[in-house]
Amino acid sequence: MLLRYASDPEFLIMVIVAFVVAITIHEAAHALAATWLGDDIPRLQGRLTLNPMRHLDPLGTLMIAIAPFGWGRPVLVNPYRLRFGLNRGMALVALAGPASNVALALALTPVTRQLLGSLTDLIGSTPDVLAARALLVAIELNIVLAVFNLLPIPPLDGFSVLVGVVPQPLADRLNEMRRYGPYLLIGIFLLIWLIPQGTIIISGPAQWVFELLLGA
Repeated sequence: MLLRYASDPEFLIMVIVAFVVAITIHEAAHALAATWLGDDIPRLQGRLTLNPMRHLDPLGTLMIAIAPFGWGRPVLVNPYRLRFGLNRGMALVALAGPASNVALALALTPVTRQLLGSLTDLIGSTPDVLAARALLVAIELNIVLAVFNLLPIPPLDGFSVLVGVVPQPLADRLNEMRRYGPYLLIGIFLLIWLIPQGTIIISGPAQWVFELLLGA
């Protein structure tokens, strides 16, 4: 897992590269889903691309280098243009981001398993060892990003997914919580900072998926 390499001099570079790729795919997936569902705002704003510069937030990228979290530039979407209704349309757009990170982790798994099978350990700086470690970091970061974003808390993707699957009266009440989203998110980060055991809500599911994929 990521903390295993926290003292490694190459660790920071691996994390930043993995984060840039993960966030780029995540945000591009949001843009693609919104476009497919009928909204042309992402296309007009140049978000239908895998160019990282279109998706990275400078502060969010800097934070990944100095703290255990980061973020990208949100994709602007007009929910009233989406097919399948406002709530269900936004749920599909929201789900596309985490789903893309899971898909990337799955795509990297076979080559990572094959590479790990040829190594006796992950010690040293040979090309194969560095590649294996970089792939492990990329897989875990994508899993963590997906799990975190699926938390049903505004403004995370999981909240929009939740609103899209509950009955309309409940969805209307839940939507009123969006105004408190930034404060709830800050509260979660403070809680995790004050109570490190709180990370289990993310690290627990992420660890399970990681071991499921790699048998670690």
